[in-house]
Amino acid sequence: MTEAEGAAGSGGRLAERAAGAAFSRRAVLRGAAATAAVGAASVSAAASASAREAGSAAYEDRPAYAAAPHDENRSLRVMTFNLRYASDTRPNSWAERRPVMRKLLRREAPHVIGTQEGLYGQLRDIAADLGPHYDWVGTGRAGGSRDEFAAVFYDARRLAPVEYDHFWLSDTPYTIGSKSWGNTVIRMATWVRFRDIRYLQDHRNHRNHRNHREFLLLNTHLDHAVQYARERSAELLNERLAELDPALPRVVTGDFNVAAHKNPVYDALIGGGRLVDSWDAAAGRSAQYATFHGYRPLVPDGDRIDWILTSPAVRTRYASINTYALDGQFPSDHLPVQASIEW
Repeated sequence: MTEAEGAAGSGGRLAERAAGAAFSRRAVLRGAAATAAVGAASVSAAASASAREAGSAAYEDRPAYAAAPHDENRSLRVMTFNLRYASDTRPNSWAERRPVMRKLLRREAPHVIGTQEGLYGQLRDIAADLGPHYDWVGTGRAGGSRDEFAAVFYDARRLAPVEYDHFWLSDTPYTIGSKSWGNTVIRMATWVRFRDIRYLQDHRNHRNHRNHREFLLLNTHLDHAVQYARERSAELLNERLAELDPALPRVVTGDFNVAAHKNPVYDALIGGGRLVDSWDAAAGRSAQYATFHGYRPLVPDGDRIDWILTSPAVRTRYASINTYALDGQFPSDHLPVQASIEW
């Protein structure tokens, strides 16, 4: 797909799926400038035995969200997942991982997923595997369908995108493919303003109904090597979040490439009460494991470098690190992090 095709296709498909939701002029113009590609919904060494046992104990062979007390009409199931880009390198090729990814996503059925590292064809595979009720928003970090995405998948039965945008983690954030601050890898963020369709349906006959129950989701992937780049990226994320509607709840998903509680990047995003870590704020949570495992044995109580952050007013009923594997095969070199939230 060319950049022009990506730009033209994004607005039309999102508009069709948004059930009449109005896009802001800013979103349309920036979306086109960013050549946003929106995917149609139709469209390694194995872990050791001890790691599999640990994973089974944590996973308990049931959806991670099952442990969360919730009101189905209010709770929102959120996931952040570094997908590990598709490759043909065995024993963790995409062909080997895809069936495991399919099983995990289908059984968890998140309402929204912030993904990192996905390549265009890989994202189309995931869209097909999730089924016709899902759609996605994203653009390649080099523009159009090129390079990795920070794509956002969503259950279109529950959520409708009202507006979206992309920006690059650089001194020129609206220059496609730009990078600054010493990092050699292009980094970016995608945000979407969602409307809760189910909430609207449940309240359509209520008088004085003014709250459309919307929220902002921002998804990103910080640099893996350069601390200065990560710190500047955190500053930019705070600036962009501050520019968006302050009345709306925020959900921030991403692979931040630093450990929670152990780095100035974490402090910058959590500091000042702007955001809270859903893992810490949760009323209940699963066992903790390092969220990057690299297809090696899982590390209990290890570092969380993949986070779901929220506005302080958002309640996290349950947070989990999902250790699902099938016959020793993990779907990615990261574990997905999940949260059941309400507001």
